[in-house]
Amino acid sequence: MALRPLPGQASGADAGPGPGPGPGTGPGTVWGPGLEDQRRAPRARLQDHLAAPLPRQSELVLVTDLDGTLLEGTVPTRRRLYRWLASQRHRVLQVFSTGRDLRSVARLLASEAALGLHPPHLVIGDVGCTVACGASLTPLPQALEPIEALWRGRAEKVLPLLALVPGLSPEPLSTDRRLAYGIDPLRLDTSRLAAIEAHGVDCLVSGDKYLDVLPAGVNKGSTLLGLLEWLELEPARVVTAGDSLNDLAMFETGLQSVMVGNAEPGLVRALPGLACTYRARAHGCLGILEGLRHFGFGHLLDGLP
Repeated sequence: MALRPLPGQASGADAGPGPGPGPGTGPGTVWGPGLEDQRRAPRARLQDHLAAPLPRQSELVLVTDLDGTLLEGTVPTRRRLYRWLASQRHRVLQVFSTGRDLRSVARLLASEAALGLHPPHLVIGDVGCTVACGASLTPLPQALEPIEALWRGRAEKVLPLLALVPGLSPEPLSTDRRLAYGIDPLRLDTSRLAAIEAHGVDCLVSGDKYLDVLPAGVNKGSTLLGLLEWLELEPARVVTAGDSLNDLAMFETGLQSVMVGNAEPGLVRALPGLACTYRARAHGCLGILEGLRHFGFGHLLDGLP
């Protein structure tokens, strides 16, 4: 399966090492205006902006949603999984993929530290509109620039239209390269969303709780594929896990994916069209572990504390 870069970025074939700079590495970008920097592999350039090293040889890339997935389970179960993740950082590259913004992720890491949850290597936040270092939660400009270019001017066009849609929170909950609203599912008039999407955005309702207005084509799946391109990782080593409709885009990439047992009904209805997605019986944390065993990563779980 060919991996796609983030919108607006050069593909791995164009951006990889070679005799000269490839397209998409123009002056003034964080990829560096100098020719020597442009010749460096994308993974090395990405590592320059991370506060902690990536695994040298990733045996598994585990990409997990948070609410309803990694955060779902009894306290003993969560402690057990979090301890395992902490012990496997040298061979399991860990990515949080969430609808939360970075401020919310920071609060979460602080509150869950007592259970043993450590920062991941990378965070995909804002339903795919943010990519950040997991250790420092510093956004990675090379990922944000193409997304910001797609978002530029969109909010001004759609905010007046969104103000007329019943069932939305009075103000957006987040405005970081997207507009996120709380919703009243009984009052939300979804028939009005098509007119909003005509302005170059995608509208995504998930969990009967949130409406996300995103730059068209940007989601958890597209951002993950771009990130994997930069990391130069084989798709066969990747497993994603989630429970809500904003995880559907990850499952639609064709990567190995785990739909945990407590998935929302709208996501479950999409299962027949997701050839590489395993529907776990167990909920949350236990569903992740069940899925890893299903996809042949059970050997990494030997001695799971």
